Amino acid sequence: MAKRDFYETLGVNKTAGEADLKRAYRKLAMECHPDRNPGDAAAEARFKEINEAYEVLRDPQKRAAYDQFGPQAFEQGMGGRGAAGGFDFTSFADVFDDLFGDFMGGGGRRRGGAPRGNDLRYNLTISLEEAFAGKKAQVRVPTSVACEACDGTGSEGKAEPAVCPTCRGAGRVRSQQGFFTVERTCPTCHGSGRVVTNPCRVCNGSGLTHKEKTLAVNVPAGVEDGTRIRLSGEGEAGVRGGQSGDLYIFVTVAPHRLFRREGHNIFCRVPLPMTTAALGGDVEVPTIEGKRVRLAVPAGTQTGKQIRLRGKGMSELHGHARGDMFVEIIVETPVNLTKRQQELLKEFEEASGQANNHHPESDGFFAKVRELWDDLTD
Repeated sequence: MAKRDFYETLGVNKTAGEADLKRAYRKLAMECHPDRNPGDAAAEARFKEINEAYEVLRDPQKRAAYDQFGPQAFEQGMGGRGAAGGFDFTSFADVFDDLFGDFMGGGGRRRGGAPRGNDLRYNLTISLEEAFAGKKAQVRVPTSVACEACDGTGSEGKAEPAVCPTCRGAGRVRSQQGFFTVERTCPTCHGSGRVVTNPCRVCNGSGLTHKEKTLAVNVPAGVEDGTRIRLSGEGEAGVRGGQSGDLYIFVTVAPHRLFRREGHNIFCRVPLPMTTAALGGDVEVPTIEGKRVRLAVPAGTQTGKQIRLRGKGMSELHGHARGDMFVEIIVETPVNLTKRQQELLKEFEEASGQANNHHPESDGFFAKVRELWDDLTD
């Protein structure tokens, strides 16, 4: 009897990608699994057919051979897995674990290897001035390191752990359920393939002890808020010689009392006396590098006007040129006037008259208001 087309078996077209194949297989395997269909021979046969199709199509080389030669590519004599209907359940265990291992607490297969240590996170807060200039900071991080008493082996006297008697060093065990073989992480050694028979008294066999490390962190000039700096291998040590995790430094730039940052530019609000804004003049303003710069204020400057100082913003980072500084003028109305000051302002008001355009913003606004009222009354 001719075999059903593998693509048709999984319900996908011949251009289906890896994600499409996995999605189709997961759905069909769940529906036809023998545990969900006890005693159903048709479901069992369908389940084997689905497994065989996916086992071939998920492998690029096997898929290419199938596309060229069809099922005959896997018959005896062509490097296949046996006669039609023959299926390697050891291979399928890999497929099943890749797809469904997350449902059983798995995060990928580890065969006989020590697990990697956990990554760590450290939150570092710096000032805007430090973000501008860069900083060499020292951080103290509580972590787990290899036990010095046993050299991280977990065994008393630094002896090497013994081969796990349950999995014989494979880190995986198999169980038979009817025709179906399931392979999972060894419950005795938790996938490492080794067990400690005489635990170290210092670390109780874990191979790890807790310690606070002091590390140097180089924060580059121009760093932005939310930047993540990775220190490779500075996380927690792996169990029994496993690879150490990484340490991630998350940088927070604290708000500044004078400056506000937007990308590579700096903004600063500067209040000016009414007379300076009206007559013009020079004022000194601070910069992010801690210096002062003289700013020329043109006569008649209004509130909200921005004056640009080129090259006075944040420092360079990743090839970007230094940003600019924008000074926003806030014209300040005088308060607590003396009697003489009030008299002078009244004289100025009277001298201004109605014909002179000394207040362009207010004159323009009220002209529009009068036009609006005229339209409403007509």
